[in-house]
Amino acid sequence: MSGAAEPTQRLFFALWPGECARGALRQATAKAVRHCGGRPVPAEKLHVTLVFLGSVAVRRLVELRSLARAQAAAFAREAPLALRFEELVHWSRPQTLGALATGDVPQVQALATALRDATLSAGFTPDLKPFRAHVTVARKVVHGEGPLVLSPVVWKLDGFALLDSRTHPSGPIYSVIDSYPLVKSENARE
Repeated sequence: MSGAAEPTQRLFFALWPGECARGALRQATAKAVRHCGGRPVPAEKLHVTLVFLGSVAVRRLVELRSLARAQAAAFAREAPLALRFEELVHWSRPQTLGALATGDVPQVQALATALRDATLSAGFTPDLKPFRAHVTVARKVVHGEGPLVLSPVVWKLDGFALLDSRTHPSGPIYSVIDSYPLVKSENARE
């Protein structure tokens, strides 16, 4: 008699902006996405992946949330992070178009590294690819040459999130499991 497979969720940590910020980036990249022949990522799915964890046993979710709270406390700051997207880049191998971030990237890099290292030390299996602060704005890009113009868009981020990713024929569906503030409570914006 074989036992039932342990339930898992496909998880990742991300900077998950509000609807207006996602809409502004979607609008700013629309012309370049059309030009490259790619499939635009819907505005409600735009995010900066900090750490991709892959399949995680549901029983370990409490441990993962605790680890994330500890990292959020360690990285708490007086003001929201500010990422400025002003450059587009085409990655031919995954056939994607990404908006690269500038601004508080060193702080975001440090957070991504701390989350990756903490999850690795706790026995999770995070993706170990180097972190690059970007938002994927199009997939299945046909060609990336030509003018990839992007009017600057700024995202103000006061926290990060743990998300569940489920694959459907229409594309991935993301659900926020929990959010972790990065701005000290007396400075959090409404």
